[in-house]
Amino acid sequence: MRPNIIEQVDTTFIITIGISFFLLIVITITMIVFVFRYNKKRNPVPSNISGNTLLEIIWTVIPLILVMIIFFSGYTGFKNMRDAPENSMVVKVTGQMWKWTFEYANKKISDTLFVPVGQPIKLEIYSVDVNHSLYLPAFRVKEDAIPGRVNYLWFQPMYEGTFDIACAEYCGLSHSLMYSKLVVLPENEFYEWYNKSQPIDSTINIRNTDTQK
Repeated sequence: MRPNIIEQVDTTFIITIGISFFLLIVITITMIVFVFRYNKKRNPVPSNISGNTLLEIIWTVIPLILVMIIFFSGYTGFKNMRDAPENSMVVKVTGQMWKWTFEYANKKISDTLFVPVGQPIKLEIYSVDVNHSLYLPAFRVKEDAIPGRVNYLWFQPMYEGTFDIACAEYCGLSHSLMYSKLVVLPENEFYEWYNKSQPIDSTINIRNTDTQK
C-alpha cells in the first residue's frame, strides 16, 4: 500500500519543528551557562583555551545526523508525491486569472473538482496566462501552473467531504479570490455526475455558499 502523503508531510514538519526546539533549548542553556560562568567579573584574567578534538567532532557529527534525518524524511515524501499510481484518474487543471477549470477524460468541464473517494487522482496542471500554484491544503499537495509547461500532482482522498482549492502564487489583483472547491463523493454519486451531459447544480450552490461566508 502506498504511503499516505498527508501523514508523510505532517511527520516531516513535526520532525523539523522538534529538532528546531531541541537546538533552541540546548543553545539557549549553553549561552546562559557561559554568560554566568565565564563573565568578566568571574574571570578578570582570561585563561588560555586549547582545542578540543572530541568537542569539535561532536558538534560536527550531531548536526550532520539531524540534517540527514530531516533530508531522509523529506525525500521519501517527495519521492512518493512525484510517483503517481498507474491507476490514477487523470484530470486536466487549467489556471487563469482568476479561476480554476477542471476537464475530465470524457471532456466534461467544471469549475469545481469532483472526485470519487478512495481513487488516486492525478492532476495535469496548465496555465493560459501567468504563473499560478494549485494548492490543496487538506491533502498537503501543491504544484505550480506555468505557461507553456505541464506540471502534475497526485493525491488519494480517503474520506468524503468538501475541501478548499487555492492559488498559492501571487497572480494579479484578484489572486486572493482565486478559490475553488474539491468535492469528494461516493463512487456511485461521482459517476452519476460524471456521466451527466451538464454539470450538476451543486457546483453553483457550493460556490455561492462559500462566497456568502
